[in-house]
Amino acid sequence: MRHLETLDFIVAINRAGSIRGAAESLAITSTALNRRLLALEEELGAPVFERLPRGVRLSTAGELLIQHIRSQRADLERVRSQIADLKGERRGHVRVACSQALLPYFMPREISAYRAEHPRVTFDVNLRDRYRAERALISHEADIALVFEPVRLADVQVLATAPQPVHVVMVRDHPLAVKPVVRLSDVAEFPVGMPSEEFGVRYLLDIAMRRSSVSIVPDIESDSFEFLRCYPGPELMLTFQIPIGLPSDDEGGPVVTRPIDTRDVPPGLLYLAQMRGRTLPVAAANFARQLAGAMDVAAG
Repeated sequence: MRHLETLDFIVAINRAGSIRGAAESLAITSTALNRRLLALEEELGAPVFERLPRGVRLSTAGELLIQHIRSQRADLERVRSQIADLKGERRGHVRVACSQALLPYFMPREISAYRAEHPRVTFDVNLRDRYRAERALISHEADIALVFEPVRLADVQVLATAPQPVHVVMVRDHPLAVKPVVRLSDVAEFPVGMPSEEFGVRYLLDIAMRRSSVSIVPDIESDSFEFLRCYPGPELMLTFQIPIGLPSDDEGGPVVTRPIDTRDVPPGLLYLAQMRGRTLPVAAANFARQLAGAMDVAAG
């Protein structure tokens, strides 16, 4: 499978933006790396990289080549997984792209449960916002994606969905903690920490404000839900998250959550998806089925 190794040095050059920088990361000489690149370009009959005054960047041919090699590597992984499954070894490698909300609680719990049954299956779990998750599937950088309120779904196959209401996150002794359900107008009375615009939670909140007379100007914006959740509480700041990304109130921590009234902010959808038309490796397909079941429980 030597031809698949080509991806490693192309990706390294692209990431470094130069042959010299890539050679250092690959622990080979820049002369040797450049020789391999030139040989590949001669074989293809087209340049893989455009040579710039200060480095290189992928040509159109190079982008097509990377896509092809990633597809070949994904197919090889699927075959290896199927062969291992036939032998009863239950091996495999699963690559997951997921929204930030899945990282603290849901995904560790699900992977731990899966590996308890299949300890030889390994995982890559990468944070991808709703803009980048679909691209990860298309480029074969991920087998499956879990994303909240994705931007588009034209090139992916939806395996499962789960509704997720938006919750307000606050310190346990916050005045709004006595309410079982919070109105958006209640939120406007306190300092607010908002997730960045690329996140699905922010998207739903922005739509809700455009449809109502409530205007909320965030005191803090961040691309880290963990930072917002852990922000100190003396100023009674409110932040937001979906239930699947929150600890249970039963754990008795310093933070509690309350749902926003769905008349103000309708629930969004969490999507489990794969590349349309692709046959997943056995391990990834089995893990996707487990996730779909867990999402049914979370939605119920």
